[in-house]
Amino acid sequence: MALLVRAHGFGISRNWPLVKGLRFTSSTISSKRTSSFTTRTTTIFALGSALVGGLLGFTLANRAQTSLPTLSPIPTGSPTKPKYGSPEDFGKAIEELKRTFTDEDIVSTDPEDVYNHGFSVNDYHPGISHSVVVYPSTTEDVVKIVKIATKYRMPITAYSGATSLEGQFRGYSTGGICIDMSQMNHILEINEADSDLVCQPGVGWVEINDTLRDKGIPLFFPIDPAPSATLGGMISNGCSGTNAVRYGTSKGEWFLNVTVVLPSGEVIKTRRRSRKSSAGFDTTKLFIGAEGTLGIITEVTIRLTPVLPTTVAVVHFPDVRQATEAVRDVMNKGVGIQCVELLDDVFMHAVNNFGQSGRTWPVKDTLFFKLQGHNAASLTDTAKVVKEVAEKYGGFGFQLAKNDKEADDLWHDRKNAHYSGLALVPGSRPIATDVCVPVSRLPDLVYETKKDLSTLGLVAPIVGHVGDGNFHAQIMFTNDAQLAVAKEAVERMVHRAIAMDGTCTGEHGVGIGKKKYLVEELGAGTVELMKMVKRTLDPLGLFNPGKLYPDDDENKTQ
Repeated sequence: MALLVRAHGFGISRNWPLVKGLRFTSSTISSKRTSSFTTRTTTIFALGSALVGGLLGFTLANRAQTSLPTLSPIPTGSPTKPKYGSPEDFGKAIEELKRTFTDEDIVSTDPEDVYNHGFSVNDYHPGISHSVVVYPSTTEDVVKIVKIATKYRMPITAYSGATSLEGQFRGYSTGGICIDMSQMNHILEINEADSDLVCQPGVGWVEINDTLRDKGIPLFFPIDPAPSATLGGMISNGCSGTNAVRYGTSKGEWFLNVTVVLPSGEVIKTRRRSRKSSAGFDTTKLFIGAEGTLGIITEVTIRLTPVLPTTVAVVHFPDVRQATEAVRDVMNKGVGIQCVELLDDVFMHAVNNFGQSGRTWPVKDTLFFKLQGHNAASLTDTAKVVKEVAEKYGGFGFQLAKNDKEADDLWHDRKNAHYSGLALVPGSRPIATDVCVPVSRLPDLVYETKKDLSTLGLVAPIVGHVGDGNFHAQIMFTNDAQLAVAKEAVERMVHRAIAMDGTCTGEHGVGIGKKKYLVEELGAGTVELMKMVKRTLDPLGLFNPGKLYPDDDENKTQ
């Protein structure tokens, strides 16, 4: 892998050659390239107009809820349903893709390939095949694909690490193009002195951290969702992971800029590489959590942070309420907590049953803490505080890792939770869902949800990033009747969270599964603002249709 690393100070200089031919720095594909920060005036004007109009509409909508009669929506562009090409048009598009990309490995219509890109064993949503899968290597390739899709009115869905859980990469019912970003998997620059890194969207966060470690660079990227997740999907789904309690989520400042192919085929870069900027509003965040509906990310600059010493502690509790109350207290002590994870008694049984752990755990609601500090003494001090607080809330069996290997082994049991849960019911599939609430409401939410799940007659373990109010339920089903029961339980869980001033999803994203809850959570004005931005950037509705935005009938019923 070709890399460029810059380090300054104390006479240190590390350099690897830059990957050539992969960077894209212009705003349009033409023989004359201009700055990547030059964008078409019409695009900016249209987007600005939509945002201003949307904010006005949002303000009026909220005033209407409190003191004014209901107002008619402000006209902001046609909300009509997009019209896509015919099967004959799609066939022509596929033929043009094959003529454009002559390498037989780039364009695939293999039935197994197109289906596998629209299906996942990790969630419950029905699989929907794409018409064709294309494997680009550069930004220019993506632009060519987008222009062909536009010509034939063919939907486009970007595909990254395939770890999303709400159907984000499912095909569209009419068919469409799946853009698999796995060939755009190069790290382009490592700027050690600036603590940042530039890469393509198909690079995984695990690969980034492994590369940094192998090069002896004492930095890492802290956003840690599923191990096979890649940067493009992580940005698009607004993900986070176990480290969020210490380092925040992808909606923080970890993504400094992105290069994006818009639905028009235009290429933009959202900002420069400086650590901070107050030059206008943050267009990078426009694409974080947009789930590929506004643009296709082809390059990203991420911020890195120093690697600090850590260790792992584990403690058991009589019930989930006492465990989550202990977390709330620990977090307010100001000690060095990098992660704090809840595995309920069902999940602890699953870990034992899975057979990958080197120990047999008590089948009790359990907290896994990853402690962080600048030296061994600070880790010991933090462990002492955690132990004292845990025991105050009925915690018992406190274990502190004796060395790095034991810490890794303990944490491995937590990271295996998802697959441990799946193994509890052979032949089953999961509804793996998450919600998030203010930390003070978490004990009530988890306790009430666990009581609810215990009445279903289904296996339904709970795991959570409880340090920031986020938890997951994994409800196992083997037939349609059980799936219906599970869906009803998820609805109750979501409504419960929103009623506590929380969200229908803390990190899984919206996709197909959660879009019907957005009006309840955000309000009609905010959802309409999102749709106006979508219609402005993607007036043909080609980018990942059917995801994220509630359907009009769902708006009316909330």
